[in-house]
Amino acid sequence: MKYNSDKEAIDSLYKKNEELLSEISKVVYGQDEIIRQVLISIFSQGHCLLVGVPGLAKTLLVNTIAKVLGLEYNRIQFTPDLMPSDIIGTEILDSSKEFKFVKGPIFANIILADEINRTPPKTQSALLEAMQEKTVTASGQQFKLDHPFFVLATQNPIEQEGTYPLPEAQLDRFMFSLWLDYPSFEDELTIVRNTTSGLEFNLKTVIEKNEILDFQNIIRKVPINDNVLKYAVNLAAKTRPNAPGAPAVSKNYLKWGAGPRASQYLVLGAKTHAALNGRYSPDIDDVKAVAVSILRHRIIKNYKAEAENISVEEIISQLLK
Repeated sequence: MKYNSDKEAIDSLYKKNEELLSEISKVVYGQDEIIRQVLISIFSQGHCLLVGVPGLAKTLLVNTIAKVLGLEYNRIQFTPDLMPSDIIGTEILDSSKEFKFVKGPIFANIILADEINRTPPKTQSALLEAMQEKTVTASGQQFKLDHPFFVLATQNPIEQEGTYPLPEAQLDRFMFSLWLDYPSFEDELTIVRNTTSGLEFNLKTVIEKNEILDFQNIIRKVPINDNVLKYAVNLAAKTRPNAPGAPAVSKNYLKWGAGPRASQYLVLGAKTHAALNGRYSPDIDDVKAVAVSILRHRIIKNYKAEAENISVEEIISQLLK
């Protein structure tokens, strides 16, 4: 769809976002903020990691989002015996005795990497190229993935048995790390009432693939003031304990800080947050709105923070002050 101006496009995106939230909330209850953050990630061309115990509708959420966005969707269940070829595809000998590449489930618009930390790092790494370059290399051939391409991975808490922590390089590929909590009593009542009564909702497709690509490109063009840009870059720099001018909280409690990809995502996330709320340029509050989810998985606490039971969220909260 062609728009007369970027402002008109952002107005349209705002309306579409409201429709998306309304449609998704028919099926997924009590996770409004998580839904908003996932949509920010999609329109920012980022990937999302959902962390939470089983039964919190993580799979239902991505399935519902795929339906309302009108995108092709594949689910990959990560298990200890999963191989990289089970994700990207494999070569087979066809009837004419020639090798033919059969594409794996990674070739879709939305990939649900379910329980990604159940599989060893060798298989987890099969997603790295796809997430960063939007391509897959197999047997010396490079295959382009269809756009938009978005990985939404779910992860059980690391403390559970039979899990493999994601390597830092892979964690850094995710724009957001979102922590799902248990629903409130009222939300749980609604969930139980609707899921045990045979109630069904016919979800409509709110937005088409080409519209998503257009909106992603428009968000890149959203202007940002220098003071907001500097705030975002400075916030990421503050997490580095050995950097000049690092605040006391970083020096005392952090072993490792966020890299430049965090700064990029803080700016992109702020632009998208502003656009989805109908504003034409982000401010510092937009950066703050996405900061916790972007920085949470990019900073590593030291032994002192562990000993004093200081959480990553507390450290980020102090940095935001």
